[in-house]
Amino acid sequence: MTEYTLPLSAAIRNRPTAISSEQLLVGAGARVILGEQVQPRGVVVPVVPSARTLFGPRGASLMADGSLWVADTGHHRLLGWPTLPAADGQPATWLIGQPDFERDGGRNAHGPVGAASLNVPTGICPVGNGMAVADVWNHRVLIWNEVPHESHAPADLVLGQSDFVSAEINRGAPQPSASSLYWPYGVFWDGARLYIADSGNRRVLWWEGIPTEKGQPADGVLGQADFHCRDENGGHEADAMSMRWPHAVTHFGDWLAMGDAGNNRVLLWRGAPQRNGQVADMVLGQPDFAQNAHNRGNYFPNAACFNMPYGVTATGNWLIVADTANSRLLGWQADDLVTGAPARTLAGQDDFQHKGDNRWGVVGRNTLCWPYGISAAGRSVIIADSGNNRVLLWDRRS
Repeated sequence: MTEYTLPLSAAIRNRPTAISSEQLLVGAGARVILGEQVQPRGVVVPVVPSARTLFGPRGASLMADGSLWVADTGHHRLLGWPTLPAADGQPATWLIGQPDFERDGGRNAHGPVGAASLNVPTGICPVGNGMAVADVWNHRVLIWNEVPHESHAPADLVLGQSDFVSAEINRGAPQPSASSLYWPYGVFWDGARLYIADSGNRRVLWWEGIPTEKGQPADGVLGQADFHCRDENGGHEADAMSMRWPHAVTHFGDWLAMGDAGNNRVLLWRGAPQRNGQVADMVLGQPDFAQNAHNRGNYFPNAACFNMPYGVTATGNWLIVADTANSRLLGWQADDLVTGAPARTLAGQDDFQHKGDNRWGVVGRNTLCWPYGISAAGRSVIIADSGNNRVLLWDRRS
């Protein structure tokens, strides 16, 4: 179906009749808001670096030691709290990537690339007792063997580059390899493998166990037939093997799930993939593996489609997808999983047929604007609500 080209006002008038839907998260909204706070109507607050502010955060995660770390993407830094914050606007305790909380030093703090510098950090996750961070525009992933408990702590290991001072795409080579990266946006550790969504190379790499050497090559690849290809959708039309913009990975029961934002879908593999280029077993967001239009070619969404799903996570019996450009979250339970299945529940919109940043209204505790990254901590869903310059700690209903 051809996408609508109506002006926005006309599209709103012609919006399909809303259908009721169950809300995934508690209706009152986020329990805690970090970064930009809800302001009175019409008030605009400039984004000024501090221990309390965020600028386009794209990732946040609870670590094994109970600390919360946020990739404050627009400020090219990481912010850390010793425990999950209990109050709105609680200032961060630790900082990595800039000389101080009030300094917006730019990419790599306007200095050389190093073990504690950052250039557009996005994905972040626990890895064993430490953490991994996707340092996108330095084309690398940084790993700390232990979660830092102080500011400016340098990383212990780098993937995608041979050392901490290099930052070239695919290490300056014309083609990728098992040890190079190009815009790595997502990281995920499942207790046995480290997965990296290597978006610029249109692939997901995995390492068996926690890497121990700088620049260690990956053990396997999804989305390409081998380590040396980087063509969009494998150089052909979308199918069960190919990827366009892979951004996030998670495990949900026996399934490995990956958000393929550029193809407006989530791919799922039953069990841990064992072969390079292994085809996915299931797809959500599209009726089959060959389709890739956003919202399945329609202007307004429904319960079974996406518009650039950048984030995925699992919590309890829920697989949750950040349907980023529709400014909503969608949820499936294990029994729902078949190709093209509609979501059971959502958050951020009133129903499945609505979209719009902050519901085309004023920002609130229960609205979203381009949520990029999501993770889970018990019953809390940690949402990098990037367009609102904030991170939400929002509890699921069950």
